[in-house]
Amino acid sequence: MNKLPTYCFILILMVACQPKAKEKFDLLIINASVIDVAGGKVLPGKLIGINKDTIQLVANMASADRYASDQIIDAKEKFVMPGLWDNHVHFRGGDSLTDENKNLLPLFIAHGVTTIRDMGGDISQSVLQWRNKIREGQLAGPNIFTSGPKLDGADPFWAGSIAIGKLEDIPPALEVLEGLKVDFVKIYASSLSPELYYRIIEACEKRGLKVTGHIPLSADHFEAVEFGLDGVEHLFSFLSLASPIGDSLRQLNLGFGMFPQVLETYDEDLAKDAIAKLSSEDFYVTPTLYVSQVIMQLADMDPTVDSLLPLIGPGIQKTYERRLKQAQNRSPEGKQLMLDMDIRERSLVLPMFQAGITILAGSDCGPSNSYVYPGAALHSELALLVETGLTPQQALSTSVISGPKFFGLDKYYGGIEVGKMAHLIVLTRNPLEDIENIGSINMVVKGENIYDKSKLMSLKASRKTQ
Repeated sequence: MNKLPTYCFILILMVACQPKAKEKFDLLIINASVIDVAGGKVLPGKLIGINKDTIQLVANMASADRYASDQIIDAKEKFVMPGLWDNHVHFRGGDSLTDENKNLLPLFIAHGVTTIRDMGGDISQSVLQWRNKIREGQLAGPNIFTSGPKLDGADPFWAGSIAIGKLEDIPPALEVLEGLKVDFVKIYASSLSPELYYRIIEACEKRGLKVTGHIPLSADHFEAVEFGLDGVEHLFSFLSLASPIGDSLRQLNLGFGMFPQVLETYDEDLAKDAIAKLSSEDFYVTPTLYVSQVIMQLADMDPTVDSLLPLIGPGIQKTYERRLKQAQNRSPEGKQLMLDMDIRERSLVLPMFQAGITILAGSDCGPSNSYVYPGAALHSELALLVETGLTPQQALSTSVISGPKFFGLDKYYGGIEVGKMAHLIVLTRNPLEDIENIGSINMVVKGENIYDKSKLMSLKASRKTQ
């Protein structure tokens, strides 16, 4: 029997004892307490490996010696969660305000908002360019999903909207939006007849376009959903569904003039019945509670003590005057009506959530909506959702889970898991314990871009010099 030479045994022993090469990542986050938003729990002692813009590893720290990176973030005593989504924002004010709108983008990042859903304005071409540049890594800002120009009736309320006054206007309008490669369709419906409104929804459904927006106050929610409406922005249109004379009032086409009678006859049992009829995980409602709170307080606000106002360009600040004048001229009766409507609207959120309707967190920030600021407004929106009865975990889910769900992107967003986007915020306090802790941002990671505390502060400070 042949024997191996001694040097062969030595060679085999050397190979066997050779340490295995460590798996290397572009970025390692160590000692992280991961916020599992879907499960509502904290997963301590985690290691997160990231390559480019994708999470490639989530493991326990016990295995840390198997991995390496030239860039390591120690998240000891900190909490890591998915980046926030603001599902209702606006860029608008005309070409003269394009740069001031663009300067708002870093403010979202500074507040941990890594994705936004733009609900249309009059600078759509610029927004579409920003969307593409951000996705290509050429511009700092949150990922943008945009509706492009809003669709409205023959006499649109907002500049930049596409007017639809007859059935024949619908196909070319949708062709324009498809040509722009918008991400969804937004209907404003200030001057749309119910019939045209239904036909737009029906046409969007046939073309495979997601559609959300306002509902004409003379239209029927249930019919709209049957035709394919995916979501509704704001809550005021739902109030008439809780009135026994709601159908009659809608047929009278009274517009906002119906609401005093709606509130006088409001029936909570009818509200529950209507919510039950609309209940579906594929139906989305964006309450936008915070903007209503601000509008009600405008007449009494003192913006000179507002620390965020200096971050907003002078042209955008000028757009705040319209709502401010409206608030200053509002009668006592008008103020009381707004307060009563707000109370009823807020009472709808928890029952809707419990019924299975998907609630989306959206701030309605942007020009014309006075003192509703990018990023910070979403934090306030989440706090108000908790005030309606949602838990902090449920409120966070309306942003980080429901946002991507609207676009069918659950696979890529909503959690800290292998294969999901590396859009992360690092917090010093646990937001599952107190939703206000969402403001304790220490760092934001958006793919290959890392914004530590000093960079986040500079993002805010640089807005003052624009």
